[in-house]
Amino acid sequence: MIVSKFGRPFSLAAILLAGSAYAVLADDKPFAGQTITVLLPSPQDAAMAADFEKDTGIKLDLQTASWDDVSVKVSTALLAGTAPADVTEFDWSWTGQFSAAGWYIPLNDVVSKETLEDIKGSTLFNINGNVLAIPYTNDFRVMMVNTKHFADAGVKTMPKTLDELVAAAKAIKAKGIVKYPIGLPLSATEGASTSWYLLTKAFGGDLFDKDMNPTFVGKDTAGYKAMAFELQLLKDGLVDPASTDLKDSEINDTMFAKGTTSIMISGEPGRLGQFSDPKVSSIVGNVAAIPVATVSGKTRSFGLLEGLGIPKASTKAGPAKEFIKWMTSEKFQVHNYDNGVLPTRTSALAEVEKSGKLISGAALVEQAPTVEALFPAGAPTWYPQFSLAVNTSINSVAKGEITVDVAMQKIADAVTAAKKQ
Repeated sequence: MIVSKFGRPFSLAAILLAGSAYAVLADDKPFAGQTITVLLPSPQDAAMAADFEKDTGIKLDLQTASWDDVSVKVSTALLAGTAPADVTEFDWSWTGQFSAAGWYIPLNDVVSKETLEDIKGSTLFNINGNVLAIPYTNDFRVMMVNTKHFADAGVKTMPKTLDELVAAAKAIKAKGIVKYPIGLPLSATEGASTSWYLLTKAFGGDLFDKDMNPTFVGKDTAGYKAMAFELQLLKDGLVDPASTDLKDSEINDTMFAKGTTSIMISGEPGRLGQFSDPKVSSIVGNVAAIPVATVSGKTRSFGLLEGLGIPKASTKAGPAKEFIKWMTSEKFQVHNYDNGVLPTRTSALAEVEKSGKLISGAALVEQAPTVEALFPAGAPTWYPQFSLAVNTSINSVAKGEITVDVAMQKIADAVTAAKKQ
């Protein structure tokens, strides 16, 4: 018999039982009390830190910025040999470069085989059998429209071709509903690059052939026509000239969500939930996704998944892995749809659809089978140089500094130079 300092007897069995219960609790939250930093593009769930700590006992220092600013922070820190955070954004386009540099740890042990099958987009982050990131947002491209603007302009049928899309925009402008009906980033940012990629597919082409040679140089190519199309939209007054200094997130949040733009050329399905939230949107009930309009009328699209990765320089891989498991869980993905993040888990997407929350479900179901990889063999190590050449050239064309012919050649030359490095 053991006596406590209060004079009450305790049995050894009771003490052992209490100890075993404590061990179970400790094992349930093995990293409780530790703090990790997480760097992600904004916006993110406002209650994420509090909910994560409640579930795991781990404190979360969540840092957010625009996608482009996050990209700069990540690359700057990694090149300096430091960790930008314990968990960071890991874009699909970084896979080749980051794998070659050995900057991130494999996450094969973080999720089960069943989870990887549920999150099919994980293959985009798999290099030589190493899964470097787990996708948390299912980002493929659709077009977005303000249905009220279309109705007010007398446009009764959603466009399937680019000619129909332009005609709808001109009708909206002619009615004075908005001054600049089409939202299109033309700044020197990634959003300008991805919009051009989508329009290249809309014009019936691809960026490279099977040997990764550029297929966009020359007036008869889809890439050339896509950039010329962007320039014509600007000249016709359908795109705001201020777009040369705006990121895609600003066009989404400042223009489309506020009802000052009617059409998003390159829309993100996950934002449908955000656009339906009266706290941040002025177009609740008037927004819809439509399959990407093309020259032929047969829709095409591509995927741009974003994942979560752990830099090798992080000293907190254990709790960092717990965060990745937590944020990519079915429970959180279903919850996070309300924040504008389309689930990457098939099971979570099915749950959202079952709940009746999946906005424009028919359009998303139609678009999903057409989603292609920009680089079927994986993003090349020189992708950053390619994308930079694309968006700086687009920006220069939009500002009248160079012609489309010069822009196409500059992009092709950048690819040739990058391949030699």
